[in-house]
Amino acid sequence: RGYKVQVGILGDKEIDFIAEKEGEKLYVQVALSINNPETLEREFGNLKNIRDNYPKKVVTLEAFSGNTVEGIEIQDLRSFLLA
Repeated sequence: RGYKVQVGILGDKEIDFIAEKEGEKLYVQVALSINNPETLEREFGNLKNIRDNYPKKVVTLEAFSGNTVEGIEIQDLRSFLLA
């Protein structure tokens, strides 16, 4: 899709993917499941600490999309890949 993709570091935390295209960014965390509270905090916590207003997503194998946590979108893998 024309994005330059790299791994990001924020302090001692990792951002799975930072995708950049035409001056815009998209931050993506990937998790098999977010049902575990520790996983939920890890995946969303990293993104919450980014202080810009570019889109942020958590992509998971769970079959739901469209919900948000503090503005961070949850998207199932299939929808993410077909978008």
